[in-house]
Parts: sequence; C-alpha cells; structure tokens
Amino acid sequence: MIILASDHAGFLLKEEIKKFFNRENIIVIDVGCYSREQPDDYPDFAKAANAKVAEDPKNVGIYICDTGIGMSIVANRNPKIRAALCMNETFASLARRHNDANVLCLSGRYTSPKKAIKMVKVFLTTDFEGGRHARRIKKY
Repeated sequence: MIILASDHAGFLLKEEIKKFFNRENIIVIDVGCYSREQPDDYPDFAKAANAKVAEDPKNVGIYICDTGIGMSIVANRNPKIRAALCMNETFASLARRHNDANVLCLSGRYTSPKKAIKMVKVFLTTDFEGGRHARRIKKY
C-alpha cells in the first residue's frame, strides 16, 4: 500500500500526486493534511504515516513538507522506516537500490508536480539490489 502524508506546505504537491495515482487507478491511503489554509505540524502527519508504513514491509510512504527535511527527520526516528529526501530521479533510484528506502520525502516548495511524479514512478518501480547494500543496512 502507498501511504501519503503532508503538512499544509506540502498539501498542493500531495494533491497533484494523488491525481496521478487516481489516473493510474492506484489506491493510496492519505493520512493528511487535508487543507492548505490550516496551519499544522508535520511531525503529526509523519508519525501517522509511519504507523501505516510500518504495518507491512510491502508498504511505502510519500511524505511532503516545505523542504522535505522535517518529514525525513521525523520519519527516520522510527526504526522500521528508511526515509530518503530526494531532489531528482537519480536520488530516488539510489534510495531504493542502495538503501532499500521505504519512504520518499519530497519538498512541496522546491519540487514541481511533474518532477515529483517522475521521482515517485522511479521510487515505486526500482528494486533493492541487496548484496553489499544489505550488509550495510543490517548495521542500522
């Protein structure tokens, strides 16, 4: 399952990503936020999304805040989460291939919807390589 989360600063980008998933008939769980106008706190949404992602090893998350930094910090406090803040498709690919990331963090302010959707596609279709990378992940 794909879990979406954002604060008010990431709301508009989250909604664009949801439109993409709807066009592709991909079901997602949106844990909030639900408005651009109401100020809120990104840790609340990151924690709610973490709980859902951690339910099943097959689950992945896409978390969005102003820069993506806050969401990634909160996400990585959970030992079952490996969140990667990505700014391009290469980072999204490497996050999956080398780090087995299960959460993609994005910047609502500095990432266009077109670029975000490209990163989401790469993130969701790239497999973990294992090997020497698996050895490193066990050290987390």
